[in-house]
Amino acid sequence: MAAGGRRRRPLRYQSLAALVEDSQWPFLFLVADFSYGADDDDGEGNEEQKGPPEGSETMPYIDESPTMSPQLSARSQGGGDSTSPTPPEGQAPGVEAGKGLEMRKLVLSGFLASEEIYINQLEALLLPMKPLKATATTSQPVLTIQQIETIFYKIQDIYEIHKEFYDNLCPKVQQWDSQVTMGHLFQKLASQLGVYKAFVDNYKVALETAEKCSQSNNQFQKISEELKVKGPKDSKDSHTSVTMEALLYKPIDRVTRSTLVLHDLLKHTPVDHPDYPLLQDALRISQNFLSSINEDIDPRRTAVTTPKGETRQLVKDGFLVEVSESSRKLRHVFLFTDVLLCAKLKKTSAGKHQQYDCKWYIPLADLVFPSPEESEASPQVHPFPDHELEDMKMKISALKSEIQKEKANKGQSRAVERLKKKMFENEFLLLLNSPTIPFRIHNRNGKSYLFLLSSDYERSEWREAIQKLQKKDLQAFVLSSVELQVLTGSCFKLRTVHNIPVTSNKDDDESPGLYGFLHVIVHSAKGFKQSANLYCTLEVDSFGYFVSKAKTRVFRDTTEPKWDEEFEIELEGSQSLRILCYEKCYDKTKVNKDNNEIVDKIMGKGQIQLDPQTVETKNWHTDVIEMNGIKVEFSMKFTSRDMSLKRTPSKKQTGVFGVKISVVTKRERSKVPYIVRQCVEEVEKRGIEEVGIYRISGVATDIQALKAVFDASEKLKKLREAKSLAQDCPAYNKDILLMLSDMDINAIAGTLKLYFRELPEPLLTDRLYPAFMEGIALSDPAAKENCMMHLLRSLPDPNLITFLFLLEHLKRVAEKEPINKMSLHNLATVFGPTLLRPSEVESKAHLTSAADIWSHDVMAQVQVLLYYLQHPPISFAELKRNTLYFSTDV
Repeated sequence: MAAGGRRRRPLRYQSLAALVEDSQWPFLFLVADFSYGADDDDGEGNEEQKGPPEGSETMPYIDESPTMSPQLSARSQGGGDSTSPTPPEGQAPGVEAGKGLEMRKLVLSGFLASEEIYINQLEALLLPMKPLKATATTSQPVLTIQQIETIFYKIQDIYEIHKEFYDNLCPKVQQWDSQVTMGHLFQKLASQLGVYKAFVDNYKVALETAEKCSQSNNQFQKISEELKVKGPKDSKDSHTSVTMEALLYKPIDRVTRSTLVLHDLLKHTPVDHPDYPLLQDALRISQNFLSSINEDIDPRRTAVTTPKGETRQLVKDGFLVEVSESSRKLRHVFLFTDVLLCAKLKKTSAGKHQQYDCKWYIPLADLVFPSPEESEASPQVHPFPDHELEDMKMKISALKSEIQKEKANKGQSRAVERLKKKMFENEFLLLLNSPTIPFRIHNRNGKSYLFLLSSDYERSEWREAIQKLQKKDLQAFVLSSVELQVLTGSCFKLRTVHNIPVTSNKDDDESPGLYGFLHVIVHSAKGFKQSANLYCTLEVDSFGYFVSKAKTRVFRDTTEPKWDEEFEIELEGSQSLRILCYEKCYDKTKVNKDNNEIVDKIMGKGQIQLDPQTVETKNWHTDVIEMNGIKVEFSMKFTSRDMSLKRTPSKKQTGVFGVKISVVTKRERSKVPYIVRQCVEEVEKRGIEEVGIYRISGVATDIQALKAVFDASEKLKKLREAKSLAQDCPAYNKDILLMLSDMDINAIAGTLKLYFRELPEPLLTDRLYPAFMEGIALSDPAAKENCMMHLLRSLPDPNLITFLFLLEHLKRVAEKEPINKMSLHNLATVFGPTLLRPSEVESKAHLTSAADIWSHDVMAQVQVLLYYLQHPPISFAELKRNTLYFSTDV
């Protein structure tokens, strides 16, 4: 039986892609970025470290694969690469005439350069071995012969294998010829992997021996802490200091990198080239070797041994917000195979290694999740004020723009760093204060702890990971101070999440995310074992955390729900889409006391990257996401913000959508368009307490159906001919009212938003738009009041009356904020751009790019509507009669 109670079982895969996709593979040999030119982080350095870690070099490497998760990459390529691909006749996959051979040379050049570094690292490791052996037979040995042989086991053999490979490959690359053959060299290298197997089997013992020797011998400790690695021939740095522990990991890391280069070489080698079958054979050998390595031996994940003598491994880690003593603290939480540890990163002086300070830990045998009754007795969570969160977003967006301007103008690096520091501070505060979903855990022998998460997705991930581990035979224990120190000390090296998820921690070349509208159709789902009431929710990330954006209708009592519902989701720098599948609970006794909502059961969840190359097309992209054995089929397409924000002038005289509001009200002989009155009335009748009303997207097909009914030109024509008011036309009203009463309330809310969005001119007009932007920026309250009221008075009567009508409705919605979670700020964020966004001609004068739209004008549009929402009631008659306001031409 393997350590941890798991039975060893052989893993067999047809390809590396399949190996990556297997969720049980702990990524022992898989590097996160799938590059083989540069070494990964060995845990040497600090949180803010950018670029290659200690002991590594950045090598030239060209990767043509799309930047996405391995699962998506494999799926987009048709389910993963095969060891024996079936390329077009005469060439390998991706090989174009001439280009493939040139790419082949570039791949080989990058690999050769990294091979030089690897040999230098092995040399550095071997350097102290000879003098240590020489002292072993003296009266004062540093190490015994047995200890030396254990620590340096097989290093000499591995060095000789790679030195020979390098010496034979180097002249072939330097004296490049399109017909050069080197497949036999890779084939020979692969055939010698048995040496690596012996090294891997001894690796753990080697590390433990080296650590014990360092603790007992100061001389060896000094040697092992600063081994000198030669730099590449063309490098300015002659030597780099690296620890022995870091160097001992290099051979393990190298196996995958050799396998990955074989994939790329096959991709760029014509089928009829002599090397093709040799490279195929080398890849087959390498993959079989990877598959033979048992999943239980993961030296990078091993921390210390458990009290039962088993291997303790890190399973999951991440940054969570903890509520402690009524204040929010950002913690780094580590879930090991038998314990949950909550830590804080210590502040250290420059040049020192960062360390974690343990705040508390709970053995998993003692960890329980509180019942709803216990949660009710716990302190309630008070959400952070929306307006303060919106202020942070505004500051972050403004700082992003300033940083871009500084870079574009080639400003001083100090100024950029200062701005980045300010942005980090605001992003950190937003990350700390935005989560609202409670995640409570309890130590059966003592204290309870409360985390706040931004999404049900994270909460279920942590809960499921803990419950899976608790199925094993776990025992309670108490860690001694030394054991706790060792465990906490291992966290820095073992962590998989290195940086707080904020923009300022991203590299400059990382994607800024997508701005615009994502259209998603949730088609159907399969894989349910028994009938249930099922629905899906959609989430996207924004400002470092996830927000729920859409929800399908509940499909009752089925194992194969077919929703076929389309949603339009606004993206604000988003990079990921999440789909969660729930079973609806109608039992009102199962209420979450933290948020007064019935707890529905998550049946499955999945996440995909929003890759711009895949998404930014005019066509629908259909995909399937797998979650806990459930498969959900969906389609999506994306419209960028600069395209989606265009208002197009309309010559329509019939219908209501896309027609000037003055034309509609004159035709209907009404002060407020009929569509606005009916949608508002229906929302207030049965949707004012709906969670996320106006924020949660309605089904696009339902919205289009409502639009068609309101837009029915023949009925409107009859209305005009009858010369009667719309509300006096029973036939017309009956159709509309019947449809409204049966329609999902989010679709009705979405129809109202769509009406204002499709106006050929914004409700607050193009002419006044610059003045609204200037007025909201005024600092003096009296001047702002004077200006903002004067601007309202300057609106045409149909626009003003409709605006005031909508304003009072939104205020009534916000009064139900404790239930519907829609504050004035939330409503201003939803409706501000819809009511103010200028038409295409006007927008060109004010907006320059998608980023500018969000960071400047959109935020100002939100602030304009918020100003009026926060203002005491505004009467049309009073406004028109009041002569105290300053009046000039606008």
